[in-house]
Amino acid sequence: MTEWSVTEPRKIPLTDPVKRLQVRVVNGAVNVVGTDESSARVEVSEIEGPPLIVTQEGSTLVVTYEDLHWKGLLKWLDPKGHRRRVVVSVAVPAGAEVEVGAVGAETVISGVRGRTAVRGVTGDTTLVGLRGPVRAETVSGNLEAQSVTGALHVNSVTGDLTVIDGAGSAVKAETVSGDMVIDLDPAAGLDGPPADIRLASVSGEIAIRLPHPADARVQATTTSGSVSSAFDDLRVGGTWGTRSITGTLGAGRGALKATTVSGSIALLRRPEPETEPATGPDGDGDGDGSAASSPTTGKVL
Repeated sequence: MTEWSVTEPRKIPLTDPVKRLQVRVVNGAVNVVGTDESSARVEVSEIEGPPLIVTQEGSTLVVTYEDLHWKGLLKWLDPKGHRRRVVVSVAVPAGAEVEVGAVGAETVISGVRGRTAVRGVTGDTTLVGLRGPVRAETVSGNLEAQSVTGALHVNSVTGDLTVIDGAGSAVKAETVSGDMVIDLDPAAGLDGPPADIRLASVSGEIAIRLPHPADARVQATTTSGSVSSAFDDLRVGGTWGTRSITGTLGAGRGALKATTVSGSIALLRRPEPETEPATGPDGDGDGDGSAASSPTTGKVL
């Protein structure tokens, strides 16, 4: 086992392969990026408070404080009242498993293909281009996931969830009062399994933008909130108080279920891909000078 006690900004190059990364910090920022290399690199650019301990044992790399553990992280308080802050960047092999726990720290994870787990208290989390399964828990920090292709499972209390160009086949999210905005990538489900989207909130609002044409069974219900749908094939109705959006889009291969108690639910529709003019011999449209449109292909959820 190799260990470093970091008390000032420094870089730590590692030569042994790394297959698992664990990072737990308080305040500041964490940046984890997947690379094509087998080893890892750690850079601490700012540090205040007690030493940050960097340990490599076998193929496991750990970056943390001595008194900060994964279990109980969401309820962690500094018992000694130390003021601490750190800005740390870690480059790991793209296939590594990554666990990040952050108390008040901003977290960015990108380019990782292995399993990813994130726990946060108040800091925001950004996930970009992750290909493995992702599980995220947060108390009040917001979470943004962009072009994530692995299954995404999110639990939040008041933090908002935003999914941009959602490309995964499964998204499961639960919040108490956090809002959810889910934007699904039109190209995501062409070659993969149909999507399974399950969203639940108590008072948070839910907005989902679906590709057009879409392919899913839809069931969205709110007890006292409002509902709206941009799809003519779906039914909007319900009894007094309770409102729902139900129906089938396309062949119904995918599934979309959204429930909230007092929040509103909106189903939006992505615009169809723009047609492109074909270029003819005259460089302006097709052979007779007129513009020809290329066919567009739809996408299933």
